[in-house]
Amino acid sequence: MPTPSPEIQAFATGFPVFLLHAGVTVVILFLAAAVYILLTPHKEITLIREGNAAAAISLGGVLIGLALPLAASLKASTNVLEVALWGVVTVFVQLLIFRLVDLVLRGLPKRIQEGEISAAALLVGAKIATALIIAAARS
Repeated sequence: MPTPSPEIQAFATGFPVFLLHAGVTVVILFLAAAVYILLTPHKEITLIREGNAAAAISLGGVLIGLALPLAASLKASTNVLEVALWGVVTVFVQLLIFRLVDLVLRGLPKRIQEGEISAAALLVGAKIATALIIAAARS
């Protein structure tokens, strides 16, 4: 039997690591989103099911805001523990940003519950801007 090429050997060695790191990162993303949903005063999933576009935009921004730094961490990390630690930092910072935008807009949860797209859009902008900064600082 011929010896596999170096590319096949590298793939065979790297694929399990890829699956582990990507899998852990996706789990962190979903757990972080769940924590965010539990800690915000409005119930995004219920509002989205009721057709509230502002809640959907807001939660979409949360997912992007969490995914960007996690992706940067995944790229820069050498092990799963590093990815997990930066995941925790990301969730904390995103919750802080929610509170800061709430201070600026006064009554952000109520505005999102009432379907105010402009409030959701500002929140998404703040989350994505923060996520880009966290991602750049991490990488």
